[in-house]
Amino acid sequence: AFVLEEATVESIHRAFAGGELTSRGLVELYLRRIASLDPALHAVVEIDAAGALAAADRADAARLELDGAALPPLHGIPVLIKDNIAAAGDGSGRLNATAGSLALVGSRPARDAGVVERLRRAGAVVLGTASLSEWCNFRAPGIPAGWSPRAGQGINPYVPSATPCASSSGSAIAAAANMVAVTIGTETDGSIMCPSSFNSVVGIKPTVGLTSRAGVIIISPRMDTIGPICRTVSDAVHVLEAMVGYDPRDAEATRMASRYIPKGGYGQFLNIDGLRGKRVGILRKDFFRFAPGSIQEKVFRDHFNTMRKMGAILVDNLEIPSMKVINDAVQSGERALMLAEFKLSLNSYLSELASSPVRSLSDIIDFNNKNPVEERMAEFGQSYLLQSEATNGIGPAEERAIAKLNKLCEEGLEKIMRANQLDVIVAPGASAHSLLAIGGYPAITVPAGYASNGVPFAICFGGLKGSEPMLIEIAYSFEQATKVRKPPILQHSVI
Repeated sequence: AFVLEEATVESIHRAFAGGELTSRGLVELYLRRIASLDPALHAVVEIDAAGALAAADRADAARLELDGAALPPLHGIPVLIKDNIAAAGDGSGRLNATAGSLALVGSRPARDAGVVERLRRAGAVVLGTASLSEWCNFRAPGIPAGWSPRAGQGINPYVPSATPCASSSGSAIAAAANMVAVTIGTETDGSIMCPSSFNSVVGIKPTVGLTSRAGVIIISPRMDTIGPICRTVSDAVHVLEAMVGYDPRDAEATRMASRYIPKGGYGQFLNIDGLRGKRVGILRKDFFRFAPGSIQEKVFRDHFNTMRKMGAILVDNLEIPSMKVINDAVQSGERALMLAEFKLSLNSYLSELASSPVRSLSDIIDFNNKNPVEERMAEFGQSYLLQSEATNGIGPAEERAIAKLNKLCEEGLEKIMRANQLDVIVAPGASAHSLLAIGGYPAITVPAGYASNGVPFAICFGGLKGSEPMLIEIAYSFEQATKVRKPPILQHSVI
């Protein structure tokens, strides 16, 4: 019999094919689970039950009409998208995309985001929006990860007192707690990798441009990317496959990255023997900082032994010489560039909305000032928004920042990978997030273990642009050899 908990795309399709389950029935199961769990976890911002049930009915009708013919992997599968991704649906704009802010409540996108268009074409059922850190964690420093005035404080389902981490927290919480099998996150610098790590799920941060950013509230065109957060590598790969490709609304980035899409798709790289012969670089200094005798130290030692047994060639004790500069957003120039890019990107997004109560970053700043209680202004402020508003596009200072970041990439990750002939680098959790962010490089995080206090942690495989096939092979092989993930023990009964 079909079991909802830990259900995968493959198990759902088997249930569809066997007549045990319909897409409508699956949507109803997830709606009931969300209603039961989300009041405690705050992973979901908004649900479009009517639209999702109608889409599920269409998927069920198509399945009957095709009578056993092959359907796309996401056909009839419910999806939660992060609350900075536009979903216009049939034009009525049932879902707001607000980046967690009250300022954008009531806004209506003119059309779906590029990735949502692709998900719908693949048959996915858009169920609703997942919570996030307000403005993708770019309002002011010190705001708790996973908090927004729209959804409240997102809660880690494994250890409620632990951080859910970074801005795609709602997507990761929802996947971890089995509120849905498929969620979509976005990342500038750590926002897929970190919540995936702390919530024991798989996150794929694609090469920048592999997935379209059109119709998405982003911070930096240089670094932002849209990717899946699921419970298994294979599910995440199915979702990635559905989302990649050229989009004229994000033409430059998607055209350049389209050359990386392999013929035959990404599913062919779900290779259980994918570690064999791969050169894996271990970034020890600045990354593996575990107390002697800790669970993490033992777990990663065991994982490296497993990888060797699976045929991987481990190149140990590697060091990125400029890591301290890379990890300092001010020193590296990353912050200056992000401040300028955020204003440009946000104002562009707002200008394309069919209707909106705000039309500029300046309007949002004014809204926050007029709604200080709801936006907790006295406690958090909005310093990043104010600094961003003070910028004037990409000028000499920003050009210098771009040049510095390019040099850090060339003399950092690119140099160490080529000098050591590496296929991937490996680091714990999201510790390599800035290293991978500044060059638009891809990564996959996979559950690796649970600390002594029960908080999950992950292993991250990263590589150069377009290395997704290699990353998928290695991540899938590692996952199948270790099978670390376990669902959280939730104290709330499911109806």
